[in-house]
Amino acid sequence: MKDIQTFSKQYQKEMGWEISEENYEKSRASLLNNYMLLTTEVAEVAEELRKAFNMTASYVKEGRPEEKAFELAKEQIKEDLGKELADCLAYMLKFYNFFGIDAEESFYAKMEEVRNRKNKDIVKTK
Repeated sequence: MKDIQTFSKQYQKEMGWEISEENYEKSRASLLNNYMLLTTEVAEVAEELRKAFNMTASYVKEGRPEEKAFELAKEQIKEDLGKELADCLAYMLKFYNFFGIDAEESFYAKMEEVRNRKNKDIVKTK
């Protein structure tokens, strides 16, 4: 993850896509713009999932078993879904880099916090 974060920082600079640090107003506008772009990419992830669910329903209607239909649909959206998730990651890394947060350290610390919660969601088991 550190390599990806370092690459992202260099790539953002090379492309002129860093979040502005010129002054408060420019940083604020740049942060808000990048947040909106991130949410747009998250919506595109939802669109790929919707596409998979619709494909699954069509395949089932054609007579395929539901599990096989879903596997086929997943395979068909895999590449585009990967691209949308990569876009999300790129925008998230912009925020990590702007605020000087180590993404890997932050991720593992948060997962440990979740693991140790007393009010965890109940997980269904079969």
